[in-house]
Amino acid sequence: MIEQQEIIFKALSDKNRIRIIKMLQKKPLCVCEIRAVLKLAVSTVSQHLSILREAGLITDWKEGKWINYKINPEPDQPVSNALLFVQLQLEDDETVKKDRKIIETVDRIILCCK
Repeated sequence: MIEQQEIIFKALSDKNRIRIIKMLQKKPLCVCEIRAVLKLAVSTVSQHLSILREAGLITDWKEGKWINYKINPEPDQPVSNALLFVQLQLEDDETVKKDRKIIETVDRIILCCK
């Protein structure tokens, strides 16, 4: 149990991963959409997503050429508690508000075809 908690806390120890969770709280996104908000390399975003997925915080599914990411809809108890905590935090944070405004306007067709 403590090992799982350690994995969850390590996954949430990076501000970009918390920003990803806050974005995914609003809607599922692909790597290109997340990259457009965070302004990081695709490989870096993919690494962050891998860490979040391994911790059980997010899930993914393939849709055509896109892999979509979303908050884990069926987390186990430790993950559920961590997600609830993160989801209730930072609602008034300016970075989170800015990120959410950007995700409303990103167009994956344009972003992913560059």
